[in-house]
Amino acid sequence: MSGPPTCFLRVAIDTPLRRTFDYLPPDGDPPAGGWAPGLRLAVPFSRGEVVGVLLEAVTSSAVPPAKLRRALAVLDATPLLDAVTLGLLRWAAEYYHHPIGEVFATALPVLLRQGRAAQGVRTCWWLSAAGAAALTGTAQPPVRLGTRQRAALQRLQAATDGLDHDAYAALAVADRAALREAVDRGWARTDEQAPRRPAMLATPVTAQRPVPTAAQATALTTIAAAGPGFQPFLLQGVTGSGKTEVYLRLLEAVLERGQQGLVLVPEIGLTPQLVSRFRARLGTTLSVLHSALSDTERLAAWRAAREGRAGVVIGTRSAVFTPLDRLGLVIVDEEHDGSYKQQDGWRYSARDLAVARAQRAGVPVVLGTATPALETLWNARQGRYQLLTLPVRAGAAGAPRLGLIDLRREPKHQGLATAAVLAMQRHLAAGNQVLLYLNRRGFAPTLFCNNCGWTAPCRRCDARMTVHLHPAGLTCHHCGLEDTLPYACPTCSHEVSPVGQGTERIEQLLTDQFPGIEILRIDRDTIRRRGELDAALERVREGHARILIGTQMLAKGHDFPEVTLVVVLNADQGLFGTDFRAAERLAQTLTQVAGRAGRAERPGEVLVQTGFPDHPLLARWLEGGYDAFATAALAEREAAGWPPYSRLVVLRAESEDEGAALAFLRAAREAANALPNSGVRLLGPAPALMERRAGRFRAQLLLESVQRGALHQLLGAWLPLVEALPRPKRVRYALDVDPIEVA
Repeated sequence: MSGPPTCFLRVAIDTPLRRTFDYLPPDGDPPAGGWAPGLRLAVPFSRGEVVGVLLEAVTSSAVPPAKLRRALAVLDATPLLDAVTLGLLRWAAEYYHHPIGEVFATALPVLLRQGRAAQGVRTCWWLSAAGAAALTGTAQPPVRLGTRQRAALQRLQAATDGLDHDAYAALAVADRAALREAVDRGWARTDEQAPRRPAMLATPVTAQRPVPTAAQATALTTIAAAGPGFQPFLLQGVTGSGKTEVYLRLLEAVLERGQQGLVLVPEIGLTPQLVSRFRARLGTTLSVLHSALSDTERLAAWRAAREGRAGVVIGTRSAVFTPLDRLGLVIVDEEHDGSYKQQDGWRYSARDLAVARAQRAGVPVVLGTATPALETLWNARQGRYQLLTLPVRAGAAGAPRLGLIDLRREPKHQGLATAAVLAMQRHLAAGNQVLLYLNRRGFAPTLFCNNCGWTAPCRRCDARMTVHLHPAGLTCHHCGLEDTLPYACPTCSHEVSPVGQGTERIEQLLTDQFPGIEILRIDRDTIRRRGELDAALERVREGHARILIGTQMLAKGHDFPEVTLVVVLNADQGLFGTDFRAAERLAQTLTQVAGRAGRAERPGEVLVQTGFPDHPLLARWLEGGYDAFATAALAEREAAGWPPYSRLVVLRAESEDEGAALAFLRAAREAANALPNSGVRLLGPAPALMERRAGRFRAQLLLESVQRGALHQLLGAWLPLVEALPRPKRVRYALDVDPIEVA
């Protein structure tokens, strides 16, 4: 008779419950390496079967063994995640106070969560005995080989270790067909093998390497002198100063040491341009990871990274979790970008986790940008990060001329000032390109009745519907609700008209004013499918499109050598924002957009249309650039006690029932007030700036403290009380640690 169990498996399961689950080991022998953390297990859960990740094997459980269920199967021969990634995820679950099962699920491709094999198999081709006889002419009966058949057999004969999948995929279509025919005729055989892991990654390609500028050389020397081990660097370089060249040279050194590099980019749109440059310079396989990939493509890229076949991983937010056991360097491009912060589910910051991962792995991390987040700049000024600067543009390009257009005095037509039109004519006549930036898509922000003041409202949000002409209709850009365009005011039956400007309206206006000149509009209405952005940018680079109109999609990271004029059509949207980061985002946007003007040897000009030319933010930016703004903004943050001089957490709640979310948050605050509190302020609860969105009423409770430890200590004691609060089923809540928006 067997005794009581001596081993229990503690498993993380994708569930909103803030706990782990204990199981008995499955029937059969344990894995060869024992019950190592990072293995996936198929386990029974509720009435079904799910895939979980083993966190640890323990000798006791708080649950009586008789009540524990047995795991069904082990899905991996070796741990799926390495020790560094495992430690990072466990720490992140604690820091963000998020259910650990959802944290681990976020880190894995969808197919792995569904039980797909972590290690792929790859087909290899071998020359058979019959094939060797056919090639040497000793086959009986004799065979005559065609040119391609003979070449195929000779290729197999030369591949003493077999022709692997990568070599097969690189062949021409006809050559691959000849190999398949050889298999059919018995001259070749195939088998499936686990991918062979290279001992060293490929040697970087050294052709076409530009000579580093003095600032680039200083940055590279400084990073190299820091030696191995964790060291965070802030690489602050003006647009066009060659930050990517620094990245490439750092990655070349990493590859030469047989290590791997991880490069994060904020958005999918920046990935193709970066990948093409990296492929042209680095002689290694690249794994590209972003949300536009299919599940199969994502798993293949993840496998190549984990198995060591990819020397460099380039990806958006979730790529920070890609397992790389030879990690040598982490790069975060455009580190200031808000896209690095996940805004639903587990609300993590990929930038911050990239720094934490580099620290745990003992490797350098480089945060690159022209406009550092104020928290990052503060870390550099405090000595936590080492600041490296690229103050001038590479080559002969100089800084663009900056100017304001006062909309109070300047004549304008449909939102475009006469001075801006004249500047466009001048730059176009010189054979250059022009970019107009307006972060507002559609034809007009609203439809308005001059008689009674009616504006087209969204039925599900506290917002107005945006007017679109192609196709004609009204759309809410917050919840996606669509409606037809009314011919008359539904309240008083008078005529209605679109008010304000969107990118579609500006495109129509410029089409009339600049006939015969190709105009390209780039926003989410024109770029919907995969590959469309690449095609549009190619038309820009080839010089076909002379006038570019776009939203944020055009503001980040793109290199347009022939754009010499940038016009910011409405800078006033960010001057009076309610969120404490609104001014920072505006200054970053203005600087980033201005950086599109005047690359190569063509001087650039930037014109900013505003109704508030005397605003302090614009004055500082014009006189001293982003650095002057940042210095003043940090002083204002310190006086107000906002980050980075304090830490914030937001508890958000929403419900279809008006008042229910606020009532829940009031109860949550009462629970917090009953706990010992050392220096944590609770502000609110209060309705969100847009209280009703997508049919749900939203509210928030803000927690603030200058002491991170005190804040997290309170959260640890408070959240179990919040979970135990009675609440209607339709009330949903979420915790946001280090939020980037609090409005």
